[in-house]
Amino acid sequence: MERSDSRLNMGWKPNPSLDLPLYRQIEAYVRQKITTGEWSAGYRLPSQRIWAESMGVNRSTLVTALDNLTAAGLIKGRHGGGTFITGSGWHGMAHGAMPNWNEAIEEGWYYPNLPEIQQINQAEFRPGIIRLGTGELAPELMPQDAFNDILYSLSQRSRTLNYLESQGSLELREALSAHLQTTGIQASPDSILIVSGSLQALHLISVGLLPRGSAVLLEKPSYLYSIHAFQSAGLKMSGIPMDDEGLHIARLENASQHVKDQDHISLLYTIPSFHNPTGSVMSDHRREELMTTARTLGISILEDAAYSDLWLDKPPPSSLKARDQEGRVLHMGTLSKAVSPGLRLGWLVGPEPVIRRLADIKMQTDYGTSSLAQEAAALWFAEGHHAEHMECLRPELRRRRDFMLDLLQRHFHGMAKWKIPAGGFYIWLQFTVSPLSIRQLFHTCLEQNVLIHPGYLYDRLDASHIRLSYAYASPDEMERGLQFLVEAVHRLMDSGS
Repeated sequence: MERSDSRLNMGWKPNPSLDLPLYRQIEAYVRQKITTGEWSAGYRLPSQRIWAESMGVNRSTLVTALDNLTAAGLIKGRHGGGTFITGSGWHGMAHGAMPNWNEAIEEGWYYPNLPEIQQINQAEFRPGIIRLGTGELAPELMPQDAFNDILYSLSQRSRTLNYLESQGSLELREALSAHLQTTGIQASPDSILIVSGSLQALHLISVGLLPRGSAVLLEKPSYLYSIHAFQSAGLKMSGIPMDDEGLHIARLENASQHVKDQDHISLLYTIPSFHNPTGSVMSDHRREELMTTARTLGISILEDAAYSDLWLDKPPPSSLKARDQEGRVLHMGTLSKAVSPGLRLGWLVGPEPVIRRLADIKMQTDYGTSSLAQEAAALWFAEGHHAEHMECLRPELRRRRDFMLDLLQRHFHGMAKWKIPAGGFYIWLQFTVSPLSIRQLFHTCLEQNVLIHPGYLYDRLDASHIRLSYAYASPDEMERGLQFLVEAVHRLMDSGS
C-alpha cells in the first residue's frame, strides 16, 4: 500500500508573468520531476485543495493540468485514494519501467514519523508560523555571543580535523565528568559516550542492547511515543500511568508482572525531571521507591535528563544516576535543550562495557560526532560558560512561563486546567469542555499558522490535552497564538466538532 508523502516540497509556484499558461507550467513541473526520477512510480501527489492553495492557483487550473497528465498516462487517480505517478506513459515507454521506490519505502524496516509529526516538522520552517508547542529555545535565548567567542578561540589554535576516539573527545569527556560530579554523578571519562544528541543514544541502545521482541516500560504519556526509535528496532512499549509524584510505582509493579508473563522486559525509560510532555517532576521519595523497585524487579533504567538543568523555581531532586550504586541506570544528557539543538551533541553515562559496545556501533554508523562541535562543547564546560548561561537563561524562561500562565488564566479559565511547571519548557493543557476534537483543533490551528502539539502524539488514547511550550514563541506570539487558539476552540465547540 502506497504511503501518502506529506513531506512534499510545496515551495514551487507557477509564474503568472510568463506567457506560458499556469496549467502548462504545472504540467511541465510534474513532467520534470518524473524525468529526473525525483517522483518515482507510486509517488502520491498531495490533495488538490492543499496543492492548489500552496501554488496560489485556482483548483480548476490544477485540475486541468492533472487531466492532461492523466491523459498522457503519467499519473492515475484512484477513487477515494488519491493521485499517483504511474511509472508508465511516454517516459516509461522510452526508458523502460520506472523503479517503484514506494514499494521499497513500504518494505523498509524503519517506521515513518506519525503524519502529524511530519506536518509539525515541515510547518516549523514556514515564514510567520507561531510555534506554541516547539521544544527548543528561541534563537534569542541561545548563547550566540559565548559560542562566537569559543569558535574564535578555536580558530586561533591548532585543532584536529581527523576522526576522534570512538567514545568521543577525551577533553570533552573529562569536562563532562567534572560537570556531572557537580550534580552528584560520579562518572569517569571511560564511562561516558559522546553522541549526536539524545535521539542517537536511543537508537544505539535499541539496536545494541535490547533484544527484538522484548518490552520497554515507560511513563504514559511520554515523548517516546512520538518517535519510533524503539518500535522500529522490534521492541514493544508498555505505558505506566503517572500521578502527581511521577511514575506510579504500584502500577509499575503490576505492569512488570503482566509484561513478564508474556515478554522479556529490557528497560524502563523515564524522564524524572521536567517530564516531556507533562512538565512534572518525580519527587525525591518516588525516586527512592523507583530505585528500590527496579532492584527488586531486576529492571535496568534509562534516565533521560534532557531538561534537568532547566529548573526555574528550585533544582529537582538528585538524579536516579546519582543514587545508582550498582550500574543499573543509563543516564542521557544533551545540550540540545538548554543550549542549542544545532550542536547535535549529547552524552550517555553507563557501565564501561555498555559504553564500549555502543561506541563500537556508533563508529559503524557515523564515525563519531562532529569534532568541531566536541571541541566547542569541551570549552563550553571547561571555561564555565554553561553555569553562566543557565544563570541568565532561567530568569528569562521564568518570565515567559509566567506570561503564558497569565494568558491561560485570562483565556482558558473554566475551559481547561493545567499545572504550573517548575522547570523545563512545557505546560500540559487539558481541555475540560466538550465536544472538542483535539485532532480537528490541531489542523484548524495549523491552517492559520498556529502550531500546537496534540496530546495523542504522546499517548495514542489521549483526547483532551495539548502540549504548549513557553521556550520558543515570543510574548507577542504567545498572545496572538493563544487568542487564536481560544477562538478556534469556541468555533469547534459551536460546530459540534
